[in-house]
Amino acid sequence: MHQRHRNLAAVLVLMSQDLAIWILILLAWLTATLPFVVERPFVALPWAQQGEPERPIWLRWLESLAFFILLAAIGRLGLIWISESLVISGDVGSAAAFLGKLALVVGLLAGLLAYPGWRARGHAVQKSFFARLIELLVFYGLVGALGVSFEALIGNVFPQGWEFYAITLSLYMVLAYPGFVYRYLLRRRKA
Repeated sequence: MHQRHRNLAAVLVLMSQDLAIWILILLAWLTATLPFVVERPFVALPWAQQGEPERPIWLRWLESLAFFILLAAIGRLGLIWISESLVISGDVGSAAAFLGKLALVVGLLAGLLAYPGWRARGHAVQKSFFARLIELLVFYGLVGALGVSFEALIGNVFPQGWEFYAITLSLYMVLAYPGFVYRYLLRRRKA
């Protein structure tokens, strides 16, 4: 029974190309629709959104700069940790270390992305379309970094030109379309 449990853990953790692709597709769809479905801000912007509490402009710029520096640092840390993980078939310890690193990076990102909503708690913030677009680009970068780290974990990372990023951003925006329809095109009943 113990050997069966060990083999199951190895099968679940070993990253195959098909599994990595489906994880990225589902994560891309979720993160692309999230800025349009959720009204809570995910990014600390240097300007005030409608409904946010008043604060000094220098503090907003400082928070925004610190937010984006921390976001880039966590993204880079995740890229390094995930891509350099060694998952040995049948070794539960290496599988647990990989899952622990992944959970730590996801937890740090979730905490950082929750901060802008936390700082506006108690206020009915209404995000602008431009703020939603910035959030969409931030999520695109995070999903792209995860894709590169999965690619490095599975094999070699191939260099990409601007065409690759233009196409993947276009596809990411297509994945955001259901959220866009929900936010801007559906008729809403007036209360």
